Amino acid sequence: MPTSEIIAVGSELLTPLRLDTNSLYITRRLNDIGILVQRKWVVGDEPASLEEALRIAMRRVSTVLITGGLGPTEDDITRKVAAHVLDRQLIYNEEIAQKLRERFARVGRALAENNLRQALVPMGAIILPNSVGTAPGLWLEEGKKKIVLLPGPPREMKRMLDEHVIPRLASATRGEPILRRVIKLAGIPESTADERIAPIYLGYPKIQTTILAAPGQIEVHLTAVKSIHPQAEYDLDRLQDQIEEALGDKVFSTEDKTLEEVVGIFLGMRQGTLAVAESCTGGLIAKRLTDVPGSSQYFNGGVVTYSDQSKIDLLGVDPEQLRQHGAVSAVVAEQMADGVRRRFGSTFGLSATGIAGPSGGSEEKPVGLVFLGWSDSAHCHSERIQFNGDRELVRQFAAQNALNMARRNLV
Repeated sequence: MPTSEIIAVGSELLTPLRLDTNSLYITRRLNDIGILVQRKWVVGDEPASLEEALRIAMRRVSTVLITGGLGPTEDDITRKVAAHVLDRQLIYNEEIAQKLRERFARVGRALAENNLRQALVPMGAIILPNSVGTAPGLWLEEGKKKIVLLPGPPREMKRMLDEHVIPRLASATRGEPILRRVIKLAGIPESTADERIAPIYLGYPKIQTTILAAPGQIEVHLTAVKSIHPQAEYDLDRLQDQIEEALGDKVFSTEDKTLEEVVGIFLGMRQGTLAVAESCTGGLIAKRLTDVPGSSQYFNGGVVTYSDQSKIDLLGVDPEQLRQHGAVSAVVAEQMADGVRRRFGSTFGLSATGIAGPSGGSEEKPVGLVFLGWSDSAHCHSERIQFNGDRELVRQFAAQNALNMARRNLV
């Protein structure tokens, strides 16, 4: 089957400050048209490193996609290195230069001379228009090899890839798509999930099964290539059904939905509304719920009641219960959930209170202890969970488990 490698260019990608997300999107789109990504590179703005990566990739695969390094500055080296590797001259393209002048004129800015570097094109390259930025992409062919140069900004890269690159590659390769199923789980450890499903997926040797862990969530990825395994779709569906049956209500999505999206779907089915009271999560639950477009139809609002007094004043938590049990307790979590439900006139209330750390813990209530509360018109209940990890990880775990608590109660 057709193979490819991706090279992400940029010294900033080799620091803790920037993450290469382009390659994830490129991989998915290539898989859609049956191109397998064999390797991904990240190289700095150093010509020798990029040259080495490109020469090695061209020896191994039929298609190389390079992102980044097409801008106007001295450290934008991609087109120059590609021209050198392919032994081609860089030619000044007046059409690109004119479009740059017009683009800058439209926004009332003068075109700096160094911007015209973006008009230098390796001989024989096909120019890929950039409808949302200045740097054009380039399509190069060397024998049967294809080298595609794409801009680094994700918005520009995605548009160019979808509009100009994927259609060209699809017509040239005619590969069978790489088929995937993703089963998302919550409320179960990775080891337990694998223990339950390993006897099932080991019976499907032509399907690659991968188990991935994230804070409060497990993903089971099933992958098969139709050109290698003609029954791929049938076997994927059958394996997915068997895994779902084995894991039961731990499965929250098989359609690549987030947990907050699933909660929204169930609230819509119940024709209910939700309000959230948060302490240790600092608004993270509400943030995730409102990340979903249309969430105003079912999310009434939330409060971050960080201090004891705010829990009393805004949610009606009993001061005596606070004094007796502390803010991190089952009774306070339940009163927070019930109080926010009443405050916002919602069908359901959800709460989180805990000790995110790194200080504030005790032998009785260690760092990472979280109580989650749920309330509806009939009853309140809570869950006690102990998490391990730093402050940010505890907050992420708490928010994920709170949303999963909402999902289970709504189901």
